[in-house]
Amino acid sequence: MKENIRQLNIVREINAPREQVYKAWTDPELLKQWWGPNGVTNPVCELDLRPGGSINIVMLAGSELGDLAGSEWPMTGIFQEIIPPSKLVYSSSAVLDGKPILDTTNTLTLEDHDGKTKMTLNITVTRTAPEAEGPLSGMEVGWNQSLDKLIKQVEN
Repeated sequence: MKENIRQLNIVREINAPREQVYKAWTDPELLKQWWGPNGVTNPVCELDLRPGGSINIVMLAGSELGDLAGSEWPMTGIFQEIIPPSKLVYSSSAVLDGKPILDTTNTLTLEDHDGKTKMTLNITVTRTAPEAEGPLSGMEVGWNQSLDKLIKQVEN
């Protein structure tokens, strides 16, 4: 695998309290409703919310994704730092055919900002395999679609 290829930073202002945004990131039932790009559902969404605890999410492509419909995209990870309701740090690995193809370190910070929440998400790609080309090329669009769904969820 290649090392340290890419970094993505996304900052959003959300018209919802920080605690509500944090809960959307840490409650598996809420997380499964917004995680993943448009056209994806999450039949598996398991979180062991503690430092060293695991993350296990399986994204499932829906019919709106055409030829990709029915494809499953597992993601595993480990929580490294948890500071409710302001910070989450976790590693993640996109898995293909049982092996990691894209490893990242993800840092989420949530700040109170005039009655709203300033959300900053930093994603650092730490390793990739050749099979990661597709996920890497869609990472920015996919994350932005996910966060659009998160914002719609917490602002309603």
